[in-house]
Amino acid sequence: MTICHDIDPAHSLSTADEPIADEPARLAALHRSGILDTSSDPAFENIVSWACDHFRVPIALVSLLDADRQWFKAKRGLDIQQTPRDVAFCHFTIQQSLPLVVEDALLDTRFEKNPLVLGSPFIRFYAGAPIINRDRLALGSVCLIDMVPRPFSMVDRMVLAQLTLSALTAIETR
Repeated sequence: MTICHDIDPAHSLSTADEPIADEPARLAALHRSGILDTSSDPAFENIVSWACDHFRVPIALVSLLDADRQWFKAKRGLDIQQTPRDVAFCHFTIQQSLPLVVEDALLDTRFEKNPLVLGSPFIRFYAGAPIINRDRLALGSVCLIDMVPRPFSMVDRMVLAQLTLSALTAIETR
């Protein structure tokens, strides 16, 4: 899988292109994409497979945030198809342009009491980068999960951010 694009990696990790905080417009763009509740697609499955292998994590997801749920367009290492949005780490991810990294969820006050941390899948590590469309609306994220705490380097963050461009291309070319 190729993750190189004609984009300056430093630009892909800048805050200059923060997603627009307009939930009705974000949801409208997500629904216009026609991607919710669609069947498996090799383009998305390849992203999560590559992410698991490259980052050596047991779980990788392409997650799309609907009004009240987080739905997984692609998943590896997780049996469920969606979670309530109010427990989704990705809810925080889509509010920024930079990857959200939680090296130990039990030590983060936002997540220490989250049912996905205290119960299955027992998230300890999370890294997610927002999938931001050309209108600067964050549709979802590409995220990585592990059951043990771990560090995540700046290079790892850049590679994860590049994966979101592959996900956005797959969404736009459906």
